[in-house]
Amino acid sequence: MLPCARGAGRARGRGAAAQRGRGLAGRLALKGSRQLARPSGHAWDCPQRRFAVSIGYWHDPYIQHFVRLSKERKAPEINRGYFARVHGVDQLIKAFLRKTECQCQILNLGAGMDTTFWRLKDEDLLPSKYFEVDFPMIVTRKLHSIKVKPFLSQPIIELHADDTLQIDGHFLDSKRYAIVGADLRDLPELEEKLKKCNINPQLPTLLITECVLVYMTPEQSANLLKWAANNFETAMFINYEQVNMDDRFGQIMIENLRRRQCDLAGVETCKSLESQKERLLSNGWETASAVDMMEVYSKLPQAEVSRIESLEFLDEMELLEQLMQHYCLCWATKGGNELGLKEIVY
Repeated sequence: MLPCARGAGRARGRGAAAQRGRGLAGRLALKGSRQLARPSGHAWDCPQRRFAVSIGYWHDPYIQHFVRLSKERKAPEINRGYFARVHGVDQLIKAFLRKTECQCQILNLGAGMDTTFWRLKDEDLLPSKYFEVDFPMIVTRKLHSIKVKPFLSQPIIELHADDTLQIDGHFLDSKRYAIVGADLRDLPELEEKLKKCNINPQLPTLLITECVLVYMTPEQSANLLKWAANNFETAMFINYEQVNMDDRFGQIMIENLRRRQCDLAGVETCKSLESQKERLLSNGWETASAVDMMEVYSKLPQAEVSRIESLEFLDEMELLEQLMQHYCLCWATKGGNELGLKEIVY
């Protein structure tokens, strides 16, 4: 069970919160929608992540080298949501790495300013090779930071046997890390660029998308999922995005986004946990699981819950619950029976 809100939040109780529910839900749905009103993935949610790291939600010494700290204070429920997201995705990544004993590759699609490569290296958990893909504009920005900041470039160089890296405006390839600029909707281009970086279809592969598929039409995301299932013999796919978008809270989020000229092209696949799983199963994946982020939050180690709840006061626990119930973590597997990929659970 989740701990109740402390102080005044507990005293008011659910009854009073319910009376104000629509207004409160509307405000939080607006907060949630603001996190979505960006092109996709990690590139544009970095200010939120950077802020959460700055006040101690989790340790990430690398993100400060990609994004400046915003002066705007983020809402506590948003910060806790990001913590649950980072924790949940990290747990699934590490489960895959354990099953494969790191004899695998990771393909982060829509990676933006994500720092997972560097954090895994610090924990001595790097796969055989780590690949990132994003729009060329985003990749150019990330590569600039890597080139001018030794704290970012040195870990890549340390793992690279040759004297020079292959690098240009929107491409970097090294022995253990590669980043390419490509549009995920253009699968021939994506495949061609990954082949140049020596991606190995026979190696167990983990693919990751976070708030990426929702910006693609259902047909485009289905094509990407089919491509992944067809191209890698043994694979796992992790997807983090919205769910339960048909209810009142979800509709408020969608309405707010439309007013901000941001349309979620793939929102119809975000109706429920079942619709999320069905999309994976109908596009070549053999197993599929999905949990909402409230379930992820409820399974956090109690010591971690106590620690993060001490960082900021949260007035309305009900609002955190509503927000968490509208995001989910999904994962699917194909092959890998001998590795036990189907046994991975959260």
